[in-house]
Amino acid sequence: HLISPLRKLRDSFPEGEAYNKDIYMKIIHCADIHLGSKMDSRLPGDKADERKAEVRKTFSRIISYAKSEGVKVIMLSGDVFDSDRPVKKDKEFFYSAVKNNPQIDFLYLRGNHDVKESYFEKFENLKTFGSEWTAYTYGDAVISGIELSPENKTSFHSTLRLEKDKLNIVMLHGDEGMGVNLTKLREKNIDYLALGHIHEYRTGRLDSRGVWCYSGCPEGRGFDEAGEKGFVLLDVGEKISPRFIPFACREITELNADLSDTSDEYTALEKIRKLSISKQNIVRLNLTGEIDYSNETLQKEVQKQLEGSCYFISVKDKTLRKFNAEEYAGDLSLRGEFVREVLSSDLDAETRQRVIYAGLSALAGREENL
Repeated sequence: HLISPLRKLRDSFPEGEAYNKDIYMKIIHCADIHLGSKMDSRLPGDKADERKAEVRKTFSRIISYAKSEGVKVIMLSGDVFDSDRPVKKDKEFFYSAVKNNPQIDFLYLRGNHDVKESYFEKFENLKTFGSEWTAYTYGDAVISGIELSPENKTSFHSTLRLEKDKLNIVMLHGDEGMGVNLTKLREKNIDYLALGHIHEYRTGRLDSRGVWCYSGCPEGRGFDEAGEKGFVLLDVGEKISPRFIPFACREITELNADLSDTSDEYTALEKIRKLSISKQNIVRLNLTGEIDYSNETLQKEVQKQLEGSCYFISVKDKTLRKFNAEEYAGDLSLRGEFVREVLSSDLDAETRQRVIYAGLSALAGREENL
């Protein structure tokens, strides 16, 4: 039953392009581009502007990748724009990208950030959605989507109707709090559930037939969006085979430097200099561990030492001062009474040490697990 669409889509491949008889169509799933977004990693003004430009650049690179790979459809699962009222520059950029690539269909499903975007331009290759299920057919592959609202978020699961003998892709934007209940989408003949809203790549089994997937955002914006970013490429043949493609201009990474084994600021800086830091990345460095020397200037010194080692670095001092139980044993205080009680107990030495540490941490306002 795939002979007709296979032949039709095979013949539409650019001349000279390799054709895999087991794959008759390629689709890109991406989401949460957030054109126009403020950069949330406390970047200086010039770098924040540069990162905004890199978000646009990455979208252009995704389109270039699509053209080179013979991709026929780019699915945009919500939040193309960061606002319902995107600035003119971002709107013109997006719609020009669609207009100038007529060989690719752009399926644009609005998310919670751009839910009121009015689809500035209408082109034959720009496919949109609304508050009821809308479907687009490509051979035996059917891509369905619906934009969620307070009016339909509790009922959209029950109104989804998919044919069992089709390759069914469903586009949605949201999470459980917004009405996307994976349990209610099981046994609906879904082969691939293309989700947006969560800004990291996640995937899992939906049921015995299909999988769900959040593609994540193509570019991380703040330190809460650390890790590899990109999109998902779907090879469509007799089944749908998805794979994540890392694609960001630069990665946001979070590193921890445990300084427990350092004796002073000098040895701490020596240890930190040995860290492997990528020149192009945005880095959050957490200084951790227990130290018995002053950390008053540590954060500033580390920041100075590492400036220029990467695109941007933010240093956070999370070190703690070491407790010395013997210092408290003679105190006429709550801490002293606590330490004496534990030292006189029949607990073994290791357990006594752990109990004293946890107790003194609690009295100092720290949360520690035994």
